[in-house]
Amino acid sequence: MLKTETASASVTEIADVQGSPDTRNITIDKVGVKDLRHPVRIQDRSGLEQHTVANFNMYVELPHNFKGTHMSRFVEILSRHEREISVKSFRAVVQETRDHLDAGTSHIEMSFPFFLEKAAPVTGVKSLMDYQVTFVGEVRDEQASTEVRVVVPVTSLCPCSKKISQYGAHNQRSHVTVSVKAKAFIWIEELIDIVEQEASCELYGLLKRPDEKYVTEKAYENPKFVEDMVRDVAGRLNADDRILQYVVEAENFESIHNHSAYAQITFSRDEQQ
Repeated sequence: MLKTETASASVTEIADVQGSPDTRNITIDKVGVKDLRHPVRIQDRSGLEQHTVANFNMYVELPHNFKGTHMSRFVEILSRHEREISVKSFRAVVQETRDHLDAGTSHIEMSFPFFLEKAAPVTGVKSLMDYQVTFVGEVRDEQASTEVRVVVPVTSLCPCSKKISQYGAHNQRSHVTVSVKAKAFIWIEELIDIVEQEASCELYGLLKRPDEKYVTEKAYENPKFVEDMVRDVAGRLNADDRILQYVVEAENFESIHNHSAYAQITFSRDEQQ
């Protein structure tokens, strides 16, 4: 009996160092865990569910009077949910993180590969294309927000190179990143479609020779500067009333330079009114 009581007493006496006071009077904007992997379940536009693995970055604001946050609680929150996190439960996780850690602000990033089956433009041969998707959720001052970020690889062909060259033109693979906050649901595929339609040409996982001829000639007939791509994508997003804010970025991994070309447009519908 004495041994049990001694063990119980030692457990209750373990110090909560993270919860101890701090006298430096400096608030930490984000503190938490990075690169925590967890299964996720994502529904695509066709109605099917994709099962993949996401990297989570989970943070909260730490008030100036606390020494540290309880890192283990972030893992506990994910573990308490179903084995695979869905879009719906992601929003709940963001709110639960704020509440469980008794913080004023919570911020979670969930990044995962998203796959689409695409048919080659001429032969119709099918293959998978992968896109990097990130959901960013935040609760701040009792207001919850969710941002969707998609990186879409495309082909861009230089208008200047085509104009000044007797034949041919240099092209390159480009990454167009679209980050959107919306007031209504938007499919990931919708954002991918917009970017691919406004590039010199979209990419495919598998091409046969007739397909390769098609995409080469399509890009040649549709030259785009990095500035053209961000403006054309922005124009499409401006026309969608569901979208409240966006950032469009394009990076061309130049084929004739040892550097990239880059452009960005940031938009908030509130600022335009």
